[in-house]
Amino acid sequence: MTTPTSSVKEQHSETRTLRRSVSNTLKGSAGNLIEWYDVYVYSVFAVYFEHHFFAPGEKNSAIYVWAIFAATFLMRPIGAWYFGRFADRHGRRKALTLSVMVMAACSFVIALAPTAATIGSGAALVLLLARLVQGFATGGEYGTSATYMSESAIKGWRGFLSSFHYVTLVGGQVLAQVVLLIMLLCCDTEQVSSWGWRVAFAIGGCGAIGAFILRRSMDESLSSNAEEGQQRRPQGSMRELLVNQWKPLLICFLVTAGGTIAFYTYSITGPRIIQSNFAGGSKIEGTVINLLVLVLLMVLQPIGGALSDKVGRKALLVFFGTGGVLYTWYLLTALPEQNTWLSAFVTLGIGFVILTGYTSINALVKAELFPAHVRALGVGFGYAVGNSAFGGTAPLLYQAAISTDHLNAFITYATAIMAVSLVVYIFFIKDSKESLLDAPHSSSHH
Repeated sequence: MTTPTSSVKEQHSETRTLRRSVSNTLKGSAGNLIEWYDVYVYSVFAVYFEHHFFAPGEKNSAIYVWAIFAATFLMRPIGAWYFGRFADRHGRRKALTLSVMVMAACSFVIALAPTAATIGSGAALVLLLARLVQGFATGGEYGTSATYMSESAIKGWRGFLSSFHYVTLVGGQVLAQVVLLIMLLCCDTEQVSSWGWRVAFAIGGCGAIGAFILRRSMDESLSSNAEEGQQRRPQGSMRELLVNQWKPLLICFLVTAGGTIAFYTYSITGPRIIQSNFAGGSKIEGTVINLLVLVLLMVLQPIGGALSDKVGRKALLVFFGTGGVLYTWYLLTALPEQNTWLSAFVTLGIGFVILTGYTSINALVKAELFPAHVRALGVGFGYAVGNSAFGGTAPLLYQAAISTDHLNAFITYATAIMAVSLVVYIFFIKDSKESLLDAPHSSSHH
């Protein structure tokens, strides 16, 4: 029989647990925000610094700068392997702290990088190497932070709390857009192109140092009990992942494929289209539209996460997959035709509503696929391979398609990838009252 006193104690205990979960979510989110700012400051400021790293008059500099953007994704699987293995063996907090320091160092390198006018083709090499190392760190950041935030969230609130993974991922791009807007309001375009972009990268480096300090105070989500209970298990082992966990790994990859090509097509290419559309009038106007629509995407994340706690994860994924298949052609053909801020905002905003069906819950869906002893490695590696193959290449392929007048070929390709993922969402994602996150100490599920 439950006494009133014990009932009150249980309520206090639940409240403390929820507060601690929220606290860890916020700390994890802050670090995630800065790390993704460091990723996206490149794409937001690319048009302002690309001419500094290539020979004057190089007509393909835009393609080259996006080729470097795509090349960094090749390092993500390596980073996912290294940091995922590290996180499963030594804890999520240590891995997250290390990754943010690597990001900080690379941001400072780019901020201080010499130009092509100073060292010729070596400038592009410095940029490429710094971005490759950042790609390595980003590969570790996604899987480890997705795992940490999913493990830290309590049952019944997981969708809502873990959605802050993408709140801050999108928030990194919003922050980069805010920095650009402030610079355009305070400086002219020539000044942003001359030195403003360096300041933007330096801000990311300084922010990452702050994130390092914050992450050191986080609780460890992989408890010592879990570590002790799994010492007999091959923690963070690629062999264990490929031999005994290959089915969830394959599902993780296929869940990612359609989502990541949609994310980079909608959230990177979409704002680029708007920026170029309004560049003839005012770069500030295009930047403001992008800022507002990206804030919309950010605000939608916890709404999608909370909804998934009520209706299940599968419903949102199917909504995204169906919407992506039907809307991508319209988005990429209609968005360049929009010449008012409201029509541009609505056209891309509808795409972001659809995208939220994936972004708000994808980290949690993947974390629920794996047992604790290979969770960070499985989530990170499955995502990184899919992200490298289909996400990071999307802006480059779009740029190439536009340059060669083959837009329809790109749209067909992107839609086909989303259709494959939709099949996976329908037939292989199941909502269950119990998940592997409910038994983090158990590794008996294969």
